[in-house]
Amino acid sequence: MKRRMNFQEEDGNGGGACLIMANCRQWLRCAHHYKLPSLVCFYSQSFISFSLFLNMKLMITMGVVLWACLLAFLFLLIKVAYQTLDCYMLTPIRIKNIMSRQGVRGPKPGFLIGNLVDIASLVSKSTSFDMPTIDHDIVPRLLPHFVLWSKIYGKRFIYWNGTEPRLCLTETELIKELLVKHSTNSGKSWLQQQGSKHFIGRGLLMANGQDWYHQRHIVAPAFTNDKLKSYAGYMVECTKELIRSMETEVKSGREEFEIGEYMARLTADIISRTEFDTSYEKGKQIFKLLTVLQQLCAQASRHLCLPGSRFLPSKYNREIKSLKMEVERLLMEIIQSRTDCVEIGRSSSYGDDLLGMLLNEMQKKGGGKGYSLNLQVIMDECKTFFFAGHETTALLLTWTIMLLANNPTWQDKVRAEVREVCNGGSPLVEDLSKLSVLNMVIKESLRLYPPATVLPRMAFEDIKLGDLRIPKGLSIWIPVLAIHHSKEIWGEDVNEFNPDRFANQSFSQGRQFMPFAAGPRNCVGQSFALMEAKIILSMLISKFKFTISDNYRHAPVIVLTIKPKYGVQVCLNPLEE
Repeated sequence: MKRRMNFQEEDGNGGGACLIMANCRQWLRCAHHYKLPSLVCFYSQSFISFSLFLNMKLMITMGVVLWACLLAFLFLLIKVAYQTLDCYMLTPIRIKNIMSRQGVRGPKPGFLIGNLVDIASLVSKSTSFDMPTIDHDIVPRLLPHFVLWSKIYGKRFIYWNGTEPRLCLTETELIKELLVKHSTNSGKSWLQQQGSKHFIGRGLLMANGQDWYHQRHIVAPAFTNDKLKSYAGYMVECTKELIRSMETEVKSGREEFEIGEYMARLTADIISRTEFDTSYEKGKQIFKLLTVLQQLCAQASRHLCLPGSRFLPSKYNREIKSLKMEVERLLMEIIQSRTDCVEIGRSSSYGDDLLGMLLNEMQKKGGGKGYSLNLQVIMDECKTFFFAGHETTALLLTWTIMLLANNPTWQDKVRAEVREVCNGGSPLVEDLSKLSVLNMVIKESLRLYPPATVLPRMAFEDIKLGDLRIPKGLSIWIPVLAIHHSKEIWGEDVNEFNPDRFANQSFSQGRQFMPFAAGPRNCVGQSFALMEAKIILSMLISKFKFTISDNYRHAPVIVLTIKPKYGVQVCLNPLEE
C-alpha cells in the first residue's frame, strides 16, 4: 500500500516522466531484494540519475518554449491592435488634419461609420421615385451627396466611407495629372479590393503596382488590331442569331422587348466565343452567377467593412462564397478542357485567345521577373473580362437604343449612314471608321450614361497634385458622371442628347471625357467594346425601327454601374428590305 501511495504521489507531481522514475525505483528495490549482481544495481542507479537530469532539462525546455509562444502571441496581439488603431483612428485623423490645413474640408464623419448613413439616406430618398419624363439630368438622382456637399464645400471636399477618407476631385487639370503622372503610385484601395474579392478577385481591374503592370502586359496582346479583326466575325454571327430570334418573335405577334435582357445575352455570348472559346450555355451560367455576385457586392459596398467580418458565418458570407465557388467551378471546367486537349495531344497550344494567352504564360512559370501567374489569378482575370466584356457593353447598347428610340431624327440619320456605308450588308471592320454619325451617338450615350459613375484612386505614397499635398492613404474619387454633366465643361445644353457636340474633335478633346478612364490605367478593352457596339447597333438599326414603349419608366440606379431599374422597354418594327 505504501509503495502504491508513493507511486501515485510521484505520478501526480511529475506526470508521465515521474511514472517512468517510479517504475525504475521499483526495479532498483527489487534488484536489491533479490540480490542481483552489483553491476546491475550500479547501471540501474546511473540510468535513474540520467533520467532525472533529462526530465529536468525537458521541463526547462518546455517552459522556455511556452514562454516564447506566449510572448510571440502577446506581440502579435499588440501588433494587430496597433494596426487596427492606426487604420481606424490614427491615419484618418492624420489625413484629416493635413487636408484641413490646406483648406479642404467636408461633412462631419460619424465614429467608424463615417458618412455612410448620410449617403445611404440621400440616395434612398432621391431614388425612391421614378423620373416623370425621360430627363437626362440624373446627377441629383444618382449622386445627391455630391450635389449637396459640392454646394457647401466647393469643388474639393472630403467625405468618409467608414474610416476611409475620400477626396472628391472635379478639377480637370488635377485629374489629368493624377491619371497620367501618378499612375504608378496610386491604385485601388483595400476596401475596394475587399468589396470585389469574391466578385472579380485580383484581376487587372483590382491589381496594383507590379502585379497590375505584369497583368496588363499579359492581356494587352488579346486586344491588338489584328486580334480585334478576328473577333469581328464572331460579333456579326452572334448578332445575326439574335436578329433572327427577334424577327421570329415579332412575326408571332410580339412588339415590345426589354432590350437590356437581349443586349446582355448577346454580349455574354460574344465574350464567351471570342475570349473563352466556349458554348453560350456555359457562358450563360457564369453570366447569371456574376450578375447575382455583382448585386451582393454592391449591397456590401454601402455598409461598413470591419476587420474579420468576412470570416463570420453570416447569410451574406455563405451565399457569396457559394456563388464564387460555383463560378470558379465552371471556369475550371473550361480551363481543364483546354489543358486536357494539350496533354492528350489533340492540340499543340492552349489557344490564342485571352484564356489561351494566360495559360501559356502560366506554363512559362510567370509573366515576368518576380511575378507568378497561377490558376487563381487566371480565374480572376477571366471573371474580370467576362464581367467587363459584357456588362459595360450591354449597358452602352441598352442606353444608346433608349436614346435613339426617344430621338427618331438621330435614329434616321444613323440608319441612312449605315445603309450608305454598308450597302445593305453586314458591316466590315474597315467600314466602322466611316460610321461617323454612329460614333458621335455612341460617345454622347457614354457621356450621358457612363457605365461607371466614379473613378477611384488611392495614394500609396505622399504625392503633389497641383497645389495640393495628397498624403499616403487618401483615396481620390473622380465623379465621372458629374463631370460629364457639368455645365461649366459642356455648356448649357449639357443634359440634352446632342451628338453634334462630338462632331468637332478639338471641342471634345478639350473636355474631360473619360468613360473608359484615362492614362496608363485606362480600360484595355475599350477598342473591343466600341467595335462591338458599332457592329451590333449598325446591324440592329438596319433591320428594325425603335420606339419607346408606353411601359418604359425612366429610373436609372447604380448597382456598381448605371442600370435602368425596370429595364428599357422598346417596340420593334421590322423594316422592309
